[in-house]
Amino acid sequence: MCSGGFAKCLGISLMPLSILCVLCNILLFFPGGISVESEHITDLVWYCGGILGSGVLMIFPALVFLGLKNNDCCGCCGNESCGRRFAMLSSILFAAVGVAGAGYSVIISAVAINHGPECVVNINGTDKQWGYPFLNGDFSLSDKDAWSTACLEPARVVSWHLSLFSVLLVMGLIQMALCAVQVVNGLLGCLCGNCCGGSDGAV
Repeated sequence: MCSGGFAKCLGISLMPLSILCVLCNILLFFPGGISVESEHITDLVWYCGGILGSGVLMIFPALVFLGLKNNDCCGCCGNESCGRRFAMLSSILFAAVGVAGAGYSVIISAVAINHGPECVVNINGTDKQWGYPFLNGDFSLSDKDAWSTACLEPARVVSWHLSLFSVLLVMGLIQMALCAVQVVNGLLGCLCGNCCGGSDGAV
């Protein structure tokens, strides 16, 4: 497959992943699926790893990859082959931006999973005390009974928090892998032309 066509496939793959990450991050603003006051939303949600990192910063590389198949940078001194090679080389920069954005989302997600959600840890009459019961790293994936004991409200907030941040973590890793593949593909496209072993104009 030509390097431009392969880059287009990567771009097509990145777009739905970016949209999914944005949606997951938006859902995290509603812990347990309910609306709470902004000060009771888990702090790491406000870092918007899914919206900024795996979302906005990933859209640019995805769009660039989608257009690489037919992009010759308006030629290079009238040489279409040179223009295509330059386009493939420039895609490496956008791939690096994608890796950085996805990496940001992965780091935020990993820390959020380790710290756990903010939730109601004590109810005294009408007063509710909010806190991070798993902040000290004593969060256990296997001890699901402790989730409801440690977090009284909102209902299912721990599983909600864990599920969405886990999706962000996995999607971010996949995005990093796809962008890393494009770095190699861009180098090959620059060195070999649009098609290794074939004509530069092939698609």
